Amino acid sequence: MKFKKSLLTLIITILAVFSGGLTSLASEFSFAVTPIIPDNQIDKTKTFFDLKLNAGQKETVYVQLQNDLDRAVKVDVSVNSATTNTNVIVEYGKNSIKPDKSLKYDLAKYVKAPKQVTLNPHSAVKVPFELQMPAEAFNGVMAGGITFKEAKTEKTTKASSDEKGLAIQNEYSYVVALLMRQNETTVAPKVQMNSVKPSQINARNVILSNLQNDQMTYINQVAIDAEITKKGDSRVLYDEHKDALQVAPNSNFNFPVNLNGKPLEAGDYHIKLVMDGNKSADGKYVRGKDSAGKEVRYQNQWVFEKDFTITGEVARDLNKKDVTVKTDYTWLFVLIGIVMLLLVLFIIWLIWRKKKKNEEEEKRKAE
Repeated sequence: MKFKKSLLTLIITILAVFSGGLTSLASEFSFAVTPIIPDNQIDKTKTFFDLKLNAGQKETVYVQLQNDLDRAVKVDVSVNSATTNTNVIVEYGKNSIKPDKSLKYDLAKYVKAPKQVTLNPHSAVKVPFELQMPAEAFNGVMAGGITFKEAKTEKTTKASSDEKGLAIQNEYSYVVALLMRQNETTVAPKVQMNSVKPSQINARNVILSNLQNDQMTYINQVAIDAEITKKGDSRVLYDEHKDALQVAPNSNFNFPVNLNGKPLEAGDYHIKLVMDGNKSADGKYVRGKDSAGKEVRYQNQWVFEKDFTITGEVARDLNKKDVTVKTDYTWLFVLIGIVMLLLVLFIIWLIWRKKKKNEEEEKRKAE
């Protein structure tokens, strides 16, 4: 039997916002990426683009791609706005997350770039990116990323006739963060809770809270605590704590509270969610200790409380699909027991009835 090809996609973000970044080439990659930092870079120690541009200003920046192989390499190029995923991590590459309704300036629409670049053997190419700052003045940051990925080529692995074969094609991507702003004015973040509902992630039941940052600013060093109780009851049924998180500007995300194998039950529930962001030197808010046991203070804090309902139909449907929920067959055993008991009683009744009938016949014969 021959297995079909499977695809293993490894997305490597080498130049992430607020990190030092990497420009060296791992041996697994077929090309290297080096951003060429321009003069209007806000912090020249950063190895990603963080550019200050006037309203309506145009500028071309460059990223150098280098191929040290003996073969030509074709590289696909794409530009995307930053989003926030369910792990509350900022993503700069292409993904399936829908843009938030508050995203007024989609960075991808303000950058012109080639869709594909061909690198000859042992060569380097400076790839141009034409930037256009919106004509309207604003405070805050337009955030996104430039993705470089080797174009797909057909690679096959032949399996021997007496063993099963599995061909795996790896794809690696570089993502260079690109930030564009008109000034360095600090923009205060604003968060709201849009909805709470039961759902699943990786075939496991979760309660998802959709949170939205509708401002043109990052929220850094985020910590989230969530507790779920029955409506009107103080006993905590499910809880979740995560820290060292980050939220992209003008993005929304679904924060999951895991049920850890517990089945969903129909009923009315209440969630309390506390989100803290941006570590503070003066300690405007104190939330206690982080996952490492260290006390952390934050500049911003949002507290949300919301009632929500889980219907019986939704609970049954999700529980059936949850691979960690063990089906409770107690009701079936009880039903089988009742049926067997009724069957035994019926058999006893038949025996008693037949015996009584025989006794009556013998009595009539004796008369």
